[in-house]
Amino acid sequence: MITRFASRALVLMTVALASSATHAVERRVVTHQDIWLLPRVGAPAVSPNGKLAVFSVTEPAYSNDQQVSDLWLVATDGKSPARRLTQTRASESGVTWSPDGARIAYATRREADEVNQIYIMDLAGGGEALRATTLSTGARLPKFSPDGRKLAFTSDVPPESRNDDDSKRIVADEKSRKYKMRVYDSFPIRNWDVWLPENRQPHAFVQTVGVNDARDLFAGTDMIKQPGFGGRSTQSASELDLAWAPDGESLVFSATRNANRGAYDFTNAELWQVAVAGGEPRRLTGSDDLKGGDSWSEPEFSADGRSLYALREIRGKSVFSPTHLAAFDWPSLKARAGITLPAERDPLNYVVAPNSRDIYLLAEDAGHSKVYRGKSSGGEAKLAFDMKAGGYGNLVGAEGAPVLLANFDSAVSPNEIVRIDPTRGTHLALTRFSTDKVAALDMEPVEHFWFESKRGARIHNMIVRPPNFDATKKYPLLVLMHGGPHSMWRDNFFLRWNYHLLASPGYVVLLTNYTGSTGFGAAFSQAIQGDPLQGPALEINQAADEAIARYPFIDSTRQCAGGASYGGHLANWMQASTTRYRCLISHAGLINLESQWATSDITYSREQNMGGPPWQQGVDWNSQNPIRYASQWKTPVLVTVGERDFRVPLNNTLEYWSVLQRQQVESRLLIFPDENHWIQQGENSRQFFDEVQRWLARYLKN
Repeated sequence: MITRFASRALVLMTVALASSATHAVERRVVTHQDIWLLPRVGAPAVSPNGKLAVFSVTEPAYSNDQQVSDLWLVATDGKSPARRLTQTRASESGVTWSPDGARIAYATRREADEVNQIYIMDLAGGGEALRATTLSTGARLPKFSPDGRKLAFTSDVPPESRNDDDSKRIVADEKSRKYKMRVYDSFPIRNWDVWLPENRQPHAFVQTVGVNDARDLFAGTDMIKQPGFGGRSTQSASELDLAWAPDGESLVFSATRNANRGAYDFTNAELWQVAVAGGEPRRLTGSDDLKGGDSWSEPEFSADGRSLYALREIRGKSVFSPTHLAAFDWPSLKARAGITLPAERDPLNYVVAPNSRDIYLLAEDAGHSKVYRGKSSGGEAKLAFDMKAGGYGNLVGAEGAPVLLANFDSAVSPNEIVRIDPTRGTHLALTRFSTDKVAALDMEPVEHFWFESKRGARIHNMIVRPPNFDATKKYPLLVLMHGGPHSMWRDNFFLRWNYHLLASPGYVVLLTNYTGSTGFGAAFSQAIQGDPLQGPALEINQAADEAIARYPFIDSTRQCAGGASYGGHLANWMQASTTRYRCLISHAGLINLESQWATSDITYSREQNMGGPPWQQGVDWNSQNPIRYASQWKTPVLVTVGERDFRVPLNNTLEYWSVLQRQQVESRLLIFPDENHWIQQGENSRQFFDEVQRWLARYLKN
């Protein structure tokens, strides 16, 4: 007999199940527009008391002039929604808080600015942000002094300039030339997609808040006269990683003296100190010679002012160098035991807790990015808590409160801001810009599996199932190969190679973290040295066999493979070494090891990976060089490249295309004139994915 209560419960359960089923049916196949137009949440900057956080949100568009990026503010207790702080055309970057938590400073370019300047917004008093700097060479990455009265920042200036009037005169003289010519006397000359300016270098400036008295702390020093002087190289600039000393009387920063040796030696950055009152900077780490040693970056002081921390990349014989967190007593600079991660994983970034004893680090681990906790006394940091999905990024902490914030994303959820509770092993979502939008999309979480390679290595993999998945059906396999090689496929929301967008026509996507990947320890990353292509390719092919054996819904007769950058190199090696794939996709891939070595913006590490330069007798540049096997090429391939790519220059793509045409291999060439190593513009990205899907459909659809 069914009671009245049980009957009502049964009705409610039936309605809930029906609603759930309806919701499942309503989930639709993801499109490029769904992915591209999702809001992009940037890194948080938390107030000193830990109560508020500022972050950027980009609202993308397919037209660059319609894209909007503004700053937002959110309370870290999670009790109120975020609110917009700025409403301007230009984006803001490098947000930092004043010590009293009343103001924020950031770099942006307003209508009257020719270059980026520093602006200060009074959050306590309200009103519009006020421009703080007026340098003709611009300003970026502001840092308030400990008392809040001064700002330090970086500007790229002519080496011979002593003040802004000098800079204006030098720039005017350069513009008045009747000829156009780039002149270099040594490395480096290019970076990613830009020719490096032959007459600019990063300098540290200090300026009183509210007073136009910016002073160049490097002007006239011997340090900047060294031919190899520069900042830490990033994808977009040369940075100094400025950090105020606790007494506010000096700055600690990262800089190199040997960038000019990049053609024949490893280069490195060292820690330096410069007095705000002026004078010659003092080198804090490294040796007197200019040989490439350990590299130092991202200095940070503990809250009690007694410790200085910095990331230390340990230079050894391998091209891949593990990174530790080094520690010094301050101001004596007595070295203490550093902090490492299990198996010498690399820290992505770190936070010194307000108690000055706990140090939190982010690190990759088997498809995730996890939080680890170390101690100021040194030793190996321990996993704070484990996680089964997604990963964190841009970890930050409050100076005066035990508050940890980060970005969190997964393959089925774009970046949001979260507050992490490392004791409970949980996080609280503070923003939900994309939650409702992605809920309507048919995207299942990634699945992990491992296998032991034929060479005895334990290899991690993920698969992505297609939308409207039916386990009784057979699906083609797309083998996607990550770049680097020192990177890792992660359970994250990847825009440029979105897993679910690639799977959307009905493909299973396989993601393999082959030997050389990060997130599995330094030894695993280093094991690729001297084996530039063959070993990882064999592991990827074995991973495809393992996936086919484990998942009966994969059709072994329909496989294609593709990748970009080093993943493009691997795609080209697949062309040279196997015919198992019906088609290939190669973006920014080398086809000739020798010409890539000679024309890329990075050369010496490639030479060391091979054991010597191409002309050195006994060094094998041929056995794993795809172009040497051109007579065997048969697999149809889609070849794509950004014309402004200096990391894997256009010449390698043209070599590949010429030989493909010579050998009459079915192929299609896509060149994007306005793109660099990546395809980053909306309409170009949409067309790229359309071309990729049409190419795959030709060979994977029955």
